[in-house]
Amino acid sequence: MSRVKVLFVCLGNICRSPTAHGIFQHLVDEHNLNGHIHIDSAGTGDWHIGRPPDTRSQAAAIERGYDISHLRARQVEPGDFESFDYILAMDAQNLANLHAMKPADYQGHLGLLLHFANHPEYSEVPDPYYGGEAGFELVLDLIQQASAGLLEHIRRQHLSR
Repeated sequence: MSRVKVLFVCLGNICRSPTAHGIFQHLVDEHNLNGHIHIDSAGTGDWHIGRPPDTRSQAAAIERGYDISHLRARQVEPGDFESFDYILAMDAQNLANLHAMKPADYQGHLGLLLHFANHPEYSEVPDPYYGGEAGFELVLDLIQQASAGLLEHIRRQHLSR
């Protein structure tokens, strides 16, 4: 059984996608699936390459038991389409940017993370960067729900064989 590789993508890779990376890694660890699922995160923009997640994202995440302080921002690169089975954007604009980069022969799943959540009010994870604390809490809520759905999907599609 080969490893399933998941890449979470937002704009700068300092708020939403590292939060998703940390939450999903926590879930994978809890279910002892480290040998089966590989996780990474990236941004479509290059402004924050090499920087840790936003301090507000880190603070909100640690309050819920997710340590994302070790993550560093990177930019999506063409090789990601060769490496990752799931490339999951936080919002429609980043998804459109990814579609513009996607090679014609990409066989993986390219879509929105919240596709895996059962949340009728939100289809995108809103960017909390210019907002207050409540925005970071909402990001955590949405990503926790979507991560559970994503893990269940991967278990059904890839790990139950």
